[in-house]
Amino acid sequence: MHTTPENANFDADCRAAFEAQPIMGTLGIRIVSVTPGGCVMEMPFDRAYTQADGFLQAGMPAVLADNCGGCAMMSLMPAGARVVAVEFKINFLAPAVGDHLRAEARVIKSGRSLSITEVDVFAVKAGEATLAARMQQTGMRRDPR
Repeated sequence: MHTTPENANFDADCRAAFEAQPIMGTLGIRIVSVTPGGCVMEMPFDRAYTQADGFLQAGMPAVLADNCGGCAMMSLMPAGARVVAVEFKINFLAPAVGDHLRAEARVIKSGRSLSITEVDVFAVKAGEATLAARMQQTGMRRDPR
């Protein structure tokens, strides 16, 4: 798999696409880093998004992982390209509870139209990270119109 970006401004373009999504601000998600074929994002734990047992509701780590994986895919695409998820599977491995969640995405396959990522989501409490979920995702490239 190649890890050489086709777009010299991949970092700025990924951040611009991220900022264009209002849900990211609503959930407090932020980009920690974008590298060719990789991305790290964090989301604060917020009791407002928990389920009955006090863990984050399943959709919260899924939104975080989906966006983190999409950003990793975009980092290897040509300028102006965007990504839309066409499929993902997520396994929840431990309760998503702590100070914040941290998602770490890596591109497994970067194709002309479809790309695959794997994203680990960690629940971080007092500096200790526990693997809470793992997502495998397929995204489709959308070129500018």
